[in-house]
Amino acid sequence: MKLHTLPKITGSTHRHKRLGCGRGSGHGKTSGRGHKGMKARSGGGVRPGFEGGQMPLYRKLPHRGFNNINRVDFAVVNLSTIAKVTADTVDRDVLVKAGLLRKNATLVKVLGVGEITRAVTVSANKFSASAKAKIEAAGGKAVELKLEQQPETPAPEAKN
Repeated sequence: MKLHTLPKITGSTHRHKRLGCGRGSGHGKTSGRGHKGMKARSGGGVRPGFEGGQMPLYRKLPHRGFNNINRVDFAVVNLSTIAKVTADTVDRDVLVKAGLLRKNATLVKVLGVGEITRAVTVSANKFSASAKAKIEAAGGKAVELKLEQQPETPAPEAKN
């Protein structure tokens, strides 16, 4: 069954309320908002997370740790994964095409888990020491690419 083959069930859709169209419509005068109070006012209503004055859930739960704004996330690839690729040169694009990395993975780090038996040129942003040693022992090359730095905005000059 697909979404476009589902039958339309009678009564599942309603016409929208036309508010403020006079007494005869049934939605005139107060337009279904009742008389006075917080919810009758324009812009009125409680904020998200408000529980009627009770201590809200987000304040009851403990908060731990912090998010480091300088964190650099690497997509991790093991040597056993690289050994599965048939290409002689392995880089980020080859791994994405092979389905071993996600498209949004920008920085790649190679770890030395597993073995590699053939000579392969591997291009990545970082290598563990064991991965570099294993690639070179198999007769391959480990090419370390530079990390892409974001340009820093210059600090505003101080006025005297």
